[in-house]
Amino acid sequence: MRFDVLTLFPEMFPGYLSQSLLNKAIQRGLVDVQIHDIREWAKDKHHKVDDRPFGGGPGMVLKVEPVVECVEAVQQFDERKGKVILTTPQGKRFDQRTVEDLAQVERLILLCGRYEGFDQRVIDILQPDEISIGDYIVNGGEVAAMVVMDALVRMVPGVLGHVESNVDDSFSTGNRMLEFSQYTRPREYRGFEVPEILLTGNHEQIQRWRQQESLKKTTQQRSDLLKNPNTEK
Repeated sequence: MRFDVLTLFPEMFPGYLSQSLLNKAIQRGLVDVQIHDIREWAKDKHHKVDDRPFGGGPGMVLKVEPVVECVEAVQQFDERKGKVILTTPQGKRFDQRTVEDLAQVERLILLCGRYEGFDQRVIDILQPDEISIGDYIVNGGEVAAMVVMDALVRMVPGVLGHVESNVDDSFSTGNRMLEFSQYTRPREYRGFEVPEILLTGNHEQIQRWRQQESLKKTTQQRSDLLKNPNTEK
């Protein structure tokens, strides 16, 4: 899977890309991440990419020309046509179903928003998928782009050490319950002990206990997940 990230702040990404599963996936050739500075497509000598909004109002708006021309140029950097994703609080909610849908795409172009957002003509011309990681505001789309990549990299075959890791995760396909509680050594710490059932070696009973724990945790923390999705509006 290839990610092309279009941003005004490319310096935010090297540290992120050098860590954890993503770095290992890049080194193994399972994932390719390319970072592009939108300012390189600005027309003036100061590489200006934003301007005041027509009609007045606070803040600055990202200009249409450098953004559109950046995306069009980056599209030519690989023979696979990239699906353009715009990170914005106005987008549809980014959930596991969206992750699994996007995991079928070989190449994504992640367009990171900033300031008061994009000139509407960016959206009109590029027709991107607009995605939001939650109903709150962050300083820019770079963090959202990292969230999208982090979720998708886990879906790339060969990235996770165990195939089952994705299956048991909260929100994975068909799973509308939170993941059961996990424990490791030591068996006791400050009076808190590992549940005895997990030490029995009886896998059938352990599996039953984990299912009960998932239901209990979901009921207590995210009861909304237990609603029938076919009846939700």
